[in-house]
Amino acid sequence: MKSERIEPILPGPGQESVWDYPRPPRIERSTQHVVIRLGGTVIADTTDAVRVLETSHPPVYYLPRTAFRPGSLVPAAGRSICEYKGQAAYLSVVARGRREDAAAWTYPAPWSGYEELADRVAVYPGRMDSCTVDGEAVRPQPGDFYGGWITSRVVGPFKGDPGTRGW
Repeated sequence: MKSERIEPILPGPGQESVWDYPRPPRIERSTQHVVIRLGGTVIADTTDAVRVLETSHPPVYYLPRTAFRPGSLVPAAGRSICEYKGQAAYLSVVARGRREDAAAWTYPAPWSGYEELADRVAVYPGRMDSCTVDGEAVRPQPGDFYGGWITSRVVGPFKGDPGTRGW
């Protein structure tokens, strides 16, 4: 198998390269205004998010569970393990008659170094009506597994596109 050399995009002013993010991932507090909409309604609105930053991935935003509209998060089937953060539990997101099964996840008992994720929830932005960061619409990370949020603030290339599985 031939290995391709990855050519990171050079960040411009005010941008970050996901290739400068660490592995294992780092948690960073954010005061950016994050809004999530589903079913034509705002289901979460906060300036108290944390971003998980990992090499080759756009940031994943985790919001306090209390930032979500009551009743919008319900337990869903499925579990997964992150080699760094621990066991994830999935949540379905519901609003105004719309239901997106297993469209969010949380770490109820995160492993050492990731305790700040307890009582926080991340969503797959591509499964919502919209997600915005400081008013900018988020593009979902490519692929059907990763939940990164792409804004003009970050440059790639991003893991998730065809051919990036081995990154």
